Order: sequence, then structure tokens, then C-alpha cells
Amino acid sequence: MLKELIIAIQAYFKAHRFIVKHRLWKWILIPGILYAVLFCVGIYFFWQSSADVIDYVFSKTGVKALMVKEQDSWLRFLFIFGQLILQLILLLFYFSWFKYLFLIIGSPVFAYISERTEAIINGTEYPFDIKQFGKDIIRGIAIAIRNTLWQTVYMISIFILAFIPLIGWATPVLVLFVECYYFGFSMLDYNSERRKLSVSQSIDFIGNHKGLAIGNGMVFYLMHGLPIIGWILAPTYAVIAATLSLHHQNNS
Repeated sequence: MLKELIIAIQAYFKAHRFIVKHRLWKWILIPGILYAVLFCVGIYFFWQSSADVIDYVFSKTGVKALMVKEQDSWLRFLFIFGQLILQLILLLFYFSWFKYLFLIIGSPVFAYISERTEAIINGTEYPFDIKQFGKDIIRGIAIAIRNTLWQTVYMISIFILAFIPLIGWATPVLVLFVECYYFGFSMLDYNSERRKLSVSQSIDFIGNHKGLAIGNGMVFYLMHGLPIIGWILAPTYAVIAATLSLHHQNNS
């Protein structure tokens, strides 16, 4: 899996060179700017509302009153740190749902970019087939919904673990790995559709190449650490990188 992680990470650098060489910027900037605006606005409002929700829950359960009365500085630190961990997990919940909503909305663009990338790699042109293109869009939406449901199940389980002292501190890392895998899964599945793999076959194939999925999702998340520019580039870079990583895998 380590080899596949490296391939997936390197694919983003290849994706940048690929985009520059073949002048694909218009397919990067239009969906990217929309994504960045929605992401920025959504994060701001959700961070504010999640803090209010946690404060409300702590007040109703008596945790807040106990924290105010407690004189032990170490215990107060645990309470405050636990509150921050919960807020981070809720933020990841939001990001997960927002990300899949955008994948559903942007499915036509992502399906086209993935197909266009493979056409350039192979030096061939895929004739535009409106029927097949419609199937690609429906497939992308179905996969996004499927991954949303499964990821939500896992994240709820992890959210419960967050209430366990000490163990709960590791839950953001677990959430991040789940997030990376399922996002990378969605990016790789555009290629599975072109290879006529059924959903179940795609699940098996990507499950056997978890490193490619996790690596793709990992860099996608890391790009969000670069404000504005990273947010604009992340979605479509991820699609192209996924296609390039599979091409490398098939030819290695």
C-alpha cells in the first residue's frame, strides 16, 4: 500500500505538469472558483454553529457546570481539549457532506475531465456519446451517495469513540483516513466506469488498491491548507491525478 500512496501523491505533481502542457486551465478554474466560494462560506457558518451546538449539549448534560466548578487545572484542560476535538470532528462531518454534495453537482464536469485526461494520455479521441455521458453522470452521483452513506456510518461510530477519554483524541486521525479513502474512491471510480466495471467490481478493484484512494484523498485535503489557491485547484487536480495514478499502476 505504501507504493500506491507514493504513486497517488506523485500523480498530483504530474497532474500539474499535465494541465500546463495541455492547457486545461478553463476546466480547472470554473468549478474550482465555485467550490472555493461555497467552501469558504460554509466553513465559516458551520464553525460558528458547531460551537453553539457543543456548548448547548455541554450545558444540558451538566458538563459545562462541572467544568466551571472544577478547580483541577488538568481536568479542566481535558474538558476544553475534548470540546475542541468534538468541534473538529463535527467540522469534518460538515466537510464530508459538503464535498459529496459538490461531487454530485459537479459530476458532469468531473466525468468529462477524467475522460479528457485519458484521451490525451492514450492519444485518442473518445467520440462524444450523450447516452454514455449520461450514464457516467448517474454513476458518479450514485457512487457519491453510496460513499456518503457508508462514510456517515463509520463517522458516527468514530464520533461515539470521541467521548472516551484519551482514546477519543485519536478520532480526528481516524476520521481523516476514512475521509481520504472515500473521496479517493469517488475520483477513481470515473475510470472504473469507462472500463465497464460494475459498481460491485469497482468496489472490489479500489478496495484492492486502497493506497491509490487514500493517497489521492490525502493530497486533496492537504491542498486545503493553502487558502484560496488550494481550494480552487484541489477538486479538478484530484480527478486528473486519479486518472494518471491508475495509468501508472496499469503500466507498472
